[in-house]
Amino acid sequence: MFESSKKAVVKLDKKAALAKAEHYCAYQERSQQEVRDKLYEWGLWSNDVEETISELIQTNFLNEERFAAAYVSGKFNIKGWGKIKIKQGLKLKKVPDKMIANALKAINYDDYLKTILASAEKKLKTIAEKDSYKRKYKLVNYLLTKGFENDLILEVLKNNNLT
Repeated sequence: MFESSKKAVVKLDKKAALAKAEHYCAYQERSQQEVRDKLYEWGLWSNDVEETISELIQTNFLNEERFAAAYVSGKFNIKGWGKIKIKQGLKLKKVPDKMIANALKAINYDDYLKTILASAEKKLKTIAEKDSYKRKYKLVNYLLTKGFENDLILEVLKNNNLT
């Protein structure tokens, strides 16, 4: 005989799931989709899941706007991500477009440009390429993968003589 490495799915009743979901939301801001997925994982049925989510919203354990603001703040200030990558992350969590746009407005434009510059300067130190065109290509490509907009990248590089 062999043991299964998968976790056994323990079906929770609605009341126990609500208490567990409250704790789950209190620990860290969550999107509705994250909570929905977790409730299904805990074995709740569709109508129980939606009722539980409604209850979490009414008791303010779950607030999509607060989640979007926290997500934007964390990904920008801690991870140094650009708006494009942040927006994609929020879309994956099924946050409405209007909420995404509002949350992204919280990013200060000057701080955004400083973040692009700081990322560029840090990355330049690690690029060993001698050819200036290849060097610039690698740098721009890196900044694009961090989610920054192409026109802003080129503007920051030009204004700071990093090309």
